[in-house]
Amino acid sequence: MRKVILLEHTSLDGYLAGNDGDMEWIRVDDETWDYVHPVIDAADTVIWGRVTYQMMEGYWPTAADRPDATRHDVHHGRWLRDATKIVLSRSLTESSWPGTRILSGEPRDVVASLQREQGKNILVIGSASVARSFIRSGVIDEYRLTINPVLLGQGTPLFPSESSKADLKLVSSKVLASGVVALHYESQRR
Repeated sequence: MRKVILLEHTSLDGYLAGNDGDMEWIRVDDETWDYVHPVIDAADTVIWGRVTYQMMEGYWPTAADRPDATRHDVHHGRWLRDATKIVLSRSLTESSWPGTRILSGEPRDVVASLQREQGKNILVIGSASVARSFIRSGVIDEYRLTINPVLLGQGTPLFPSESSKADLKLVSSKVLASGVVALHYESQRR
């Protein structure tokens, strides 16, 4: 069965973004991408909310083709070109980015529908409200977090304050040269 994998950069105190959406504190380098690329390559579907989708749509469709494209831009841009892009939105009605499907509904229903389809893993990337609703609904199979060595104190939290207890099993951890700690957990459902 296709796994639902939450793939996020966070601060040490659990924020996805600082005040006003600031993400300049996220440390990304070749070692980080070398860690993330196999996770991405094992998936063929990404889920975003409307805001993150519109941000991604403004950059990624042409990122791999730019003369100044980084190795990561080429890899991720090509992956996104072929990936199914799911947008969870009640307000967005259409998209011009090929391979995009706009859905609405409860996380459990969306995941059940996607898992009935043939394919590789399903990633939830960014999209704080979507991530929190999936965590709250208990549909995340794996957590792949890159914890950045910074305390933000406030901002956009990853974990919902009203979430239920979830037992996780540590699969692996890796300390990167940048000070980022990459963590891989599996959900232990009863």
